[in-house]
Amino acid sequence: MSSINTNLSAMTALQSLKTTQNALSKTQGQISTGLRVGEASHNASYWSIATQMKSDNGALSAVKDSISQSKAMIDTFSSALDKTLVYLNKMKEGLVAASQPGADMAAIQTEFKANIEGLKSAASSASFNGQNWLAVDGAAPANVNLVTSYDGNAKKVNTLGIDVSKTQLFQTTAGAITGVGSGGILDKAGANASVVGIDISGLDMSVAADATTMAAYLVTVDTAIEAVTTGSATLGANKALLETQESFIGVLSDSLTAGVSAFVDADMNEASTRLQ
Repeated sequence: MSSINTNLSAMTALQSLKTTQNALSKTQGQISTGLRVGEASHNASYWSIATQMKSDNGALSAVKDSISQSKAMIDTFSSALDKTLVYLNKMKEGLVAASQPGADMAAIQTEFKANIEGLKSAASSASFNGQNWLAVDGAAPANVNLVTSYDGNAKKVNTLGIDVSKTQLFQTTAGAITGVGSGGILDKAGANASVVGIDISGLDMSVAADATTMAAYLVTVDTAIEAVTTGSATLGANKALLETQESFIGVLSDSLTAGVSAFVDADMNEASTRLQ
């Protein structure tokens, strides 16, 4: 049928031109953005899945940053504990030397005072981003939780608990070391004097009671060395765990990135061929 009012061939050609233009526009959009699904209208299902995966990946990126901070924090405290062991070993050597008849007690006690000040300085200066696990306020919680992962299904942050009581050298009040008889490894009151309370200046090794006191001091320092060593080992074990978790988070993040790409990225070879 032919009509003077309606040109069916022209209408068909126009529809074909519109289809071609739409396909061309779509292909040009894919090439310019690199995305096959750039918005929900392109594919609502793929777009929503990819958006959620991107969100989870962003959370994992924050987890990686937190783990890096945690490792640096643990390194700070570990260094201070290593220095603490140096001072304690010096005090142990001094006590052994002081046990010898004729030892200069006053001179050795002077060294002890310097070592004790060094212990306090190491603990109080071991601060990272407002955190200090060596000089801890008496009201502080026993556990500190470090971010280790994000669970997208449960929508929660997973943490690693660190028992700060194993690393606490001194108890503080308003940031200041309280003193003898507190709750830290070095200032804790007990059957023997605390490490910071050791005073041999008036002892005479020929007196049985003084010899007993000297022996008690040596037990105190040895016990402190064991406790500090345990605390340092605890930090080392937790750092190793964080390093393993950091590696896993990196692999998981890469997997999510690849998954998002599979859903929304355009095949540039195919798009270029279509454009040609």
